[in-house]
Amino acid sequence: MQQIINFIIRNKNFLLFLLLFGFSLLFTIQSHSYHRSKFINSANFLTGGVYNSINNINNYFDLKTQNQLLTEENKRLRSLLSNSAIALDSVFTDSLMFGKSYNFYTSNVIKNSYSLHNNILTLNKGRNDSIKQDFGVISQKGIIGIVDKTSANYATVISILNTTSRISAQLKKTNHFGTLTWNGTSPEFNQLIDIPKIAPVVKGDTIITSGRSSIFPKGVPIGIVEDFKLDQAENYYEINVRLFNDMTSVEHVYIIENANKEEIKNLLSDN
Repeated sequence: MQQIINFIIRNKNFLLFLLLFGFSLLFTIQSHSYHRSKFINSANFLTGGVYNSINNINNYFDLKTQNQLLTEENKRLRSLLSNSAIALDSVFTDSLMFGKSYNFYTSNVIKNSYSLHNNILTLNKGRNDSIKQDFGVISQKGIIGIVDKTSANYATVISILNTTSRISAQLKKTNHFGTLTWNGTSPEFNQLIDIPKIAPVVKGDTIITSGRSSIFPKGVPIGIVEDFKLDQAENYYEINVRLFNDMTSVEHVYIIENANKEEIKNLLSDN
C-alpha cells in the first residue's frame, strides 16, 4: 500500500495530466457531433476486431458441428437442383425461389446476445461489402433480424429477440397476416399478433414472412404455432410461435438486399 502511495506522489503531475486530458477528451466528444461520430466509428472498429478474433477461435473448436450443418444444406441444394418442383409443405425456403429481385450475401455472426430485452447481433460484413441499413438477415433455417447500423467492415443486426422488432408475418396455409414481435421472455418463442379471429389457426401451423415489406421476401420460415388465445377485445389472436432457429447458436447467415427497394420507396412516397 505504501508503495502505491509513493508511486502516486512521485508521478502526481503526470497522473494529473492524464486525468485532465481524459476529461477534456470526454467533454470534446460529448459536445461536438463530428468528434462523437468519429469516436463511435473507432470504437466499433476496435470492438469488431476483438469480436472477430474471439469468433475465429470459437470457430476452430466448432468445425465439426458447422461442417455437419453445411453438409445438410449442400444436400438440400443438390436436391433442389435435381428436382424442378419444390415440395409445397417444406419448412425451408431457398434463395432460388425469390427470383432476381433479391441479392444475397453470406456472413458470420461474431457476437450474439439473446438474454437481454433488446438483443443485437454483430456480423463480419459492412459497408465495404455493400451491406446497408434495413437489409434482412436469415439463416438456412429461417429469419434472424434486420441490419441496423454498419461500419466499414461490420454490421449490427436487430435480432428477432428484440422487444422493438416488428416484422410482417403470416399463416402459411391461409395468408392471414399480422405482426411478429417478442415479449422478452424466451429465446425459443416469438409472438404473432393482429391475426383476425376468423383465421383458422391450428397448433403446428407454419408461420412465414408475408412479403408485405421491402425487407424480406414472402415465404421465409419463422416457426410453428405453439399455442394461441384471443386478445382482451377478442378480435385478434395472440399466437405463440416456436422458432425454427435456435437463436442462441446462430453462426452462418445470409443478408438479403431487395434490389427494387428504392423503387418501391419512391412509389410509396409519391402517393
